[in-house]
Amino acid sequence: MTLRVDESEQGTWTVLRISGELDLVTAPRLRRQVHEAVAEGRRDLVLDLSGVQFCDSSGVGVLIAARRLMRSCQGRLRLILPARGALEGSHVNKVLAALGVRRLFEVYGDVGSAADESAEPLSA
Repeated sequence: MTLRVDESEQGTWTVLRISGELDLVTAPRLRRQVHEAVAEGRRDLVLDLSGVQFCDSSGVGVLIAARRLMRSCQGRLRLILPARGALEGSHVNKVLAALGVRRLFEVYGDVGSAADESAEPLSA
C-alpha cells in the first residue's frame, strides 16, 4: 500500500488527510508536504491520521519533526485520531503511546473539533 495525502482548508487550518502506510518509504512525502505548507506561510496545520493503517518509527519521526518545525515557526500542529481510535487504540495511537510520545501532541477526534478554537484535545 502507498501513502496518499490530500490537502484542504478548514478555516485558518491547513488539513492534510493521510491514508495508507506511513513508513520508511512514504514518510519523506509527508515531511515534504509539511515543509511546503510552512514555506507557503501556513502556520496552523492538522494532520488527519484516521486513514493510516500502518505507522513505523519513520512515520513517528516525521510527526515529531513536524511538531518541532511548527513550534519553531510559532505555528500549531494538531493530530486527528478518530474518537473511536483514541478510546480503543487506533494503530497510530498505539504506536505513539508505546513509544511514549503520544502526550507531545494535541489530538482530536475529527477535523471539525481540531479546527474549533474552543474544543479541547482528547486526553492522552
